[in-house]
Amino acid sequence: MGEVEPGPAGPLEPPEPPEAPASRRPGGIRVLKRNMKRNGSRNCLNRRSRFGSRERDWLREDVKRGCVYLYGADSTTATTTTTTSSSSSSSSSSDLHLVLCTVETPASEICAGEGRESLYLQLHGDLVRRLEPTERPLQIVYDYLSRLGFDDLVRIQEEATNPDLGCMIRFYGEKPCHMDHLDRILLSGIYNVRKGKTQLHKWAERLVVLCGTCLIVSSVKDCQTGKMHILPLVGGKIEEVKRRQYSLAFSSAGAQAQTYHVSFETLAEYQRWQRQASKVVSQRISTVDLSCYSLEEVPEHLFYSQDITYLNLRHNFMQLERPGGLDTLYKFSQLKGLNLSHNKLGLFPILLCEISTLTELNLSCNGFRDLPSQIGNLLNLQTLCLDGNFLTTLPEELGNLQQLSSLGISFNNFSQIPETYEKLTMLDKVVMAGNCLEVLNLGVLNRMNHIKHVDLRMNHLKTMVIENLEGNKHITHVDLRDNRLTDLDLSCLCSLEQLHCERNQLRELTLSGFSLRTLYAGSNRLTAVNVYPVPSLLTSLDLSRNLLECVPDWACEAKKIEVLDVSYNLLTEVPIRILSSLSLRKLMLGHNHMQNLPTLVEHIPLEVLDLQHNALTRLPDTLFSKALNKLNKLEQLEELNLSGNKLKTIPTTIANCKRLHTLVAHSNNISIFPEILQLPQIQFVDLSCNDLTEILIPEALPATLQDLDLTGNTNLVLEHKTLDIFSHITTLKIDQKPLPTTDSTVTSTFWSHGLAEMAGQRNKLCVSALAMDNFAEGVGAVYGMFDGDRNEELPRLLQCTMADVLLEEVQQSTNDTVFMANTFLVSHRKLGMAGQKLGSSALLCYIRPDTADPASSFSLTVANVGTCQAVLCRGGKPVPLSKVFSLEQDPEEAQRVKDQKAIITEDNKVNGVTCCTRMLGCTYLYPWILPKPHISSTPLTIQDELLILGNKALWEHLSYTEAVSAVRHVQDPLAAAKKLCTLAQSYGCQDNVGAMVVYLNIGEEGCTCEMNGLTLPGPVGFASTTTIKDAPKPATPSSSSGIASEFSSEMSTSEVSSEVGSTASDEHNAGGLDAALLPRPERRCSLHPTPTSGLFQRQPSCATFSSNQSDNGLDSDDDQPVEGVITNGSKVEVEVDIHCCRGRDLENSPPLIESSPTPCSEEHARGSCFGIRRQNSVSSGIVLPMSKDRMELQKSPSTSCLYGKKLSNGSIVPLEDSLNLIEVATEVPKRKTGYFAAPTQMEPEDQFVVPRDLEEEVKEQMKQHQDSRLEPEPHEEDRTEPPEEFDTAL
Repeated sequence: MGEVEPGPAGPLEPPEPPEAPASRRPGGIRVLKRNMKRNGSRNCLNRRSRFGSRERDWLREDVKRGCVYLYGADSTTATTTTTTSSSSSSSSSSDLHLVLCTVETPASEICAGEGRESLYLQLHGDLVRRLEPTERPLQIVYDYLSRLGFDDLVRIQEEATNPDLGCMIRFYGEKPCHMDHLDRILLSGIYNVRKGKTQLHKWAERLVVLCGTCLIVSSVKDCQTGKMHILPLVGGKIEEVKRRQYSLAFSSAGAQAQTYHVSFETLAEYQRWQRQASKVVSQRISTVDLSCYSLEEVPEHLFYSQDITYLNLRHNFMQLERPGGLDTLYKFSQLKGLNLSHNKLGLFPILLCEISTLTELNLSCNGFRDLPSQIGNLLNLQTLCLDGNFLTTLPEELGNLQQLSSLGISFNNFSQIPETYEKLTMLDKVVMAGNCLEVLNLGVLNRMNHIKHVDLRMNHLKTMVIENLEGNKHITHVDLRDNRLTDLDLSCLCSLEQLHCERNQLRELTLSGFSLRTLYAGSNRLTAVNVYPVPSLLTSLDLSRNLLECVPDWACEAKKIEVLDVSYNLLTEVPIRILSSLSLRKLMLGHNHMQNLPTLVEHIPLEVLDLQHNALTRLPDTLFSKALNKLNKLEQLEELNLSGNKLKTIPTTIANCKRLHTLVAHSNNISIFPEILQLPQIQFVDLSCNDLTEILIPEALPATLQDLDLTGNTNLVLEHKTLDIFSHITTLKIDQKPLPTTDSTVTSTFWSHGLAEMAGQRNKLCVSALAMDNFAEGVGAVYGMFDGDRNEELPRLLQCTMADVLLEEVQQSTNDTVFMANTFLVSHRKLGMAGQKLGSSALLCYIRPDTADPASSFSLTVANVGTCQAVLCRGGKPVPLSKVFSLEQDPEEAQRVKDQKAIITEDNKVNGVTCCTRMLGCTYLYPWILPKPHISSTPLTIQDELLILGNKALWEHLSYTEAVSAVRHVQDPLAAAKKLCTLAQSYGCQDNVGAMVVYLNIGEEGCTCEMNGLTLPGPVGFASTTTIKDAPKPATPSSSSGIASEFSSEMSTSEVSSEVGSTASDEHNAGGLDAALLPRPERRCSLHPTPTSGLFQRQPSCATFSSNQSDNGLDSDDDQPVEGVITNGSKVEVEVDIHCCRGRDLENSPPLIESSPTPCSEEHARGSCFGIRRQNSVSSGIVLPMSKDRMELQKSPSTSCLYGKKLSNGSIVPLEDSLNLIEVATEVPKRKTGYFAAPTQMEPEDQFVVPRDLEEEVKEQMKQHQDSRLEPEPHEEDRTEPPEEFDTAL
C-alpha cells in the first residue's frame, strides 16, 4: 500500500483524519507516493494500490478536482554513470507521485510542492516538452480526453485518474532520457583512456563522448570547463586492441594522426561503441539526424563537428533564446540544409536569416502567421517548405530569392495565388494544396510564364475566371482533385498534358486536345466531356463513376489511347470504333447497362477486357474467331471478366485466345463448361455461381493452371476421377457436401453467424472478427470486425478485449450512444503502447432487447471508426448503418484534418500514413486521428433478414445491393460469408478481405424460452412457441376453474405478491402458482429477456403461511380459507417475485384448442409442461405448469374437488398450486442475493398422493369429463354446484 506523504491543509486537499496529523508542504498540493512495479515492457507500470477512500471522497465533491500522475525519469543522464548516481536514479524512477489538484492548479504550484524546477509533458510515449509555469496539467488532461470524445465531466474525471492513460499522456518531474536516444545523439561514459600508440602514456579515467564525427576526451572533474581533446574520425579507423580486453583504438586521418585507446567495462559497451564509431568512419557522416527527441536546444558537443552540412531537428521543441537554441545555429559554418518542421515555434526565428550558406530550409507545421522581411537575405536558398502554417500572404522580399526552385505553401490559409510567384522565375510549380481558394483565376497563371505545374487540390474552388481569351502555352499539369467545381473549361490551356479533377461535382468538362496525354475525371456527375481537337497524344482516359450514356466520339478517334475506363456509367452500347482501335490495350466497361456487343471485324491488340455487371445475355459467336487477316480478333487477350451478367454459354472460339491466363465469369447462367482447359497459359479460372452440370476434361491439364473456382454450382457433380485430375491444381474451390443434420435441442433461433477471412496475396492476415451469439447472459449478441491494414497485432487485441469493455460499459449506462462511445474510447486507451504507432479500423454491432420501443423486440446499435462497414438487409434492400471515415469519402472529416494543419499527401493520406481520419490506436497522430465512433441505432423488425459486416477490401469491390443479393437466399451463413469474400477476390481484390454474415429471425415464432424444456410465456402473456419437435399441447382448464395469475419467465429474480394467499373471488384474483421442481435456473431467450420496469411491475413481498392465524386456515382479512395452507401448524415463508406481464392484445388473441394432452417429447423428459392462464378467461390461453398425471386428473369434476375448495362464484382453486410453489421454493438452492427463502419444509403427510386403487376410476372420470367439455357450457344461472367434497383419507 502506497504511503501518503504529508501535505498542507487547504482547498486542494481532503480533510486530514484527527489520528493522522500531517506536516505542511508549501504549494497547497496533495501528493501521494505510489510504488509501481515494472513489467517486461518499457514505460509500462502496474499499479499495486489505489488511493484511499478519503481522497476518492474529496474528488467526488467537485468534477474540477482530479489527480496527476507524476513519473520520475526513466534513466540517468549521459554524464552520470557512477554506481551511486545510477542507483539513486533507479530508485527515484520507480517512485510515482499522485498529486491531487484542480483544473486551476498551475505547474509552478506543483513544482513548488515537489521541490522541482519544471514539469514535463510526454505525449504517446514519444515527445517530451517542458511545461510553462502557467500551464495547468489537470486542465491539459481534461482537454485531451474531451478531444478524444468523452463528453461527461464525471467520466472525464474518472478517466483522468486511470494510470493506463500514461501511455497517451504522461507528466514527468524531470526530463526522461532513454538509452536509445543516447545511441543516436551521442555515446558517452567514463572509461580508462590512454593516448598514443606507444605505452609511454598511462591509463587514466576520462570522460569520453562520441558526437557527430568527433571523439571528445576530457577530464572527469572539469568535463564542462576543462581542456577537451577533439579527435576527428572522418577517414580514420577503428581497431581492436588485442592485448587488453574490450578495448578499441580510435585513430584520425592524415599525416598528423592521433590515437586514443579506450577500455570498456562490458562486452555490450564495447560492441555499441565499435558499431557506432565504425559508421562514423566508413560513411563520412555530414548529416546529423536529431528528429523526434524532444530537444529544446542543440547538444553542446555537436558544435565541435564543423563538417556538418545537414541538420535535422524535426519534431522537437526547440527554443529561441537558450544556450544551444536556434539563435546559435549560425555557428555551423558549413550548414546547407536545416529541417525545423513540427517544432511549434509560433514565431519565425529571424537569426536563421543570417545563415547565408543555407540552400534548403524546412519550416513546416510551426504555426507561423507571417514571415519576416529578412528572409530575403537567404540568397542561396533553393528549397523552402512552409506547409502546414497559418500564412495568408508572402513578403515581397521573398522575390529576391532568385535561386529558389521549390516553394511549398500547402495547407495554409491563402485565399488567392500570391503575386510573389511572378518574381520567382526559377519556380516551375505552384503547390497550394489544402488552402482556401474559392476562385480559379486563370489570368494570374497566364502572367507566370515559368509555371508548368499547378497543384490546387483540396481547396474550396467553386468557379473559374478567365480574364482574356489568350491561350496559355506553358501550363502542362493541373491537379484540381477534391474541390467543388460544377463546370470546368480549360480549353485555353493549349499545352495541357495531364489533368486530375476527380471527386468534384462536374457536370460538363471542356478541354483542349492539342497536347492532352492523360485525363482523370472519375467520381463526378459528368454527362458530357468535350475535347477539341481530337487528342492524338492521349494514352489514358478515366471517366469512371459518372453519368455518361455513351462513349465520347473524340475518345473513339484517339489513335494512341491505351487505357479506357468508363465503368460505373449508364452506357447501353459500345461503339464499334472503340473495339476497332489498334492501340487500345485495356478496356473497362463494367457496371453499365449493355445488353450486347458489336461484332468484331479486324484484329485488335486488346489485352484486358472487363465486361462485368452488365446485362449481356450472349457473346457474339465471332468474338474470338479469326479476322480477315487470318489473325485471331483477340489474339493478345490476357484477362477477360464476364462476371455478373446473364450469359448461358461462352463461345467455343475462346480456345483461340492462346495468351489468355485469367477468365472470371462467376454469377452467370453458364451451363456448359467453356473450352479453356486447353489454353497453354491459363492460370486463373472462376466459374462460381453458375449452372454447370458437368466438365469435359482434356487428357492433360495445362501445367500453368493454378486456381479453379467451381463453388456455387449446385447441380455440378464431380466424379472421383475428375477430382483426382484436379488434385494437382494449387487452389481448387468446390462446394463441400452438406453434413447430415440431426434434431437439435432448443437453441436461440434469432440470429446465427458465419465468418470468412482470406489473406489474398498478403503473407499475413491483418483482419480479425468478434462474434458472440450469447452476450450479457444470453439476452443479446455482439459482432465486430477489425482491420489493421498492415498490422495484425491491434486487430487481435481488439478481438480479445472489446467485448469485455462493452459489457462493463453496458452496466454503467443504458444510453446506447454513451456506452458505445465509451467502449471505443476505453478500448483505445487499453491498447497501451501497442496503440501508439499502430492503428486499426473497428466495427462493433450490439443486438439487445429494445426497452425504448415496446413494438420492437430488439434494437441494433452499430458503432464504427475507420473503413469497416455494416449493412442491414431489410425487406431485401440494403440499409447502411455505418460511416466511412476517410479523406476521400467524408468531406467534413477532411476539412477537420485540414483545419488542424495536418499534411495530406497526394495519395490522400494523413501525414502519408493512413487515409482514415478516425481509428483506434495511432495515438501519435493525435489530434488528426481520433477514436470517437459514429453510432447508429435501429429497432429490428420482422423484415430484417441479415446483417453483413465487412472490412475495407470487401466494400471496395462489392456494392451494398450486390452483397445483399448475393447472400440473401443462401441458407448457411458461413457459406454466405465465404461467397462474399470469393466475390471480392473475383473482382480483383488482392488484399486481406473479411466478411461476417449474421442471419436474423426476429419474431415470436423464434422464441426459445425454456425451463428444463418447459415453454414459458411470451412478452404479451402468451405461451411462446418453441422449435421443439412434437411439443405437447398444454391442457386448458375450463373457465369455471380458471386460475388467476400473470407470471413472468424470470425465475431467478422472481418474487411472489402478498396476495398469493388471498381468497379467489369475483373482485380479487387468486395468486396460486403451479410449478414443477426446477433443478437449475430458468434459461431465457433473447426475445424475452429479464423484465424491466418498462414491461413489468415488480411487487416484492414476503408471504407468510401460518396456522397460528386460524386453525382452519382462514385469512384474517377475508375470513376465507387460504388455499394451499395445511392446518398442521407448520409455517413457511416464501419471498419471490411476480412480474406482471403487460397484457398487449390479450383480448384479440385466439382461444387455445382444448384437447387431450399428448405425451411429452424427449426434450421434456421430466414430464412437465409449463403454462399460465388468467382466471375466468379461456381466451387468455396462459397455462400453468403441471405434470402429465395432474393435467389428466384436473379434467375430472370429482377430482377437481380433491385439489381445491370450490368458491361461491363456481371457480375451483387447487390446493396444490400453493403447495407446489412452496415445494419449488424449498428445493431451489439458496443464492447469496436471496430470492427464495424457506425456513421449513412441508411434512410428508401434508403432500397429496393418489392411491393406486383409485387410478382407474380417476382416468375414467377424466375421460367422461373430456367428453362433456365438448358440449356447450350452461349459462351462469343454470349451472349447478357440485357438492363440496374433501377426501380426508388422502
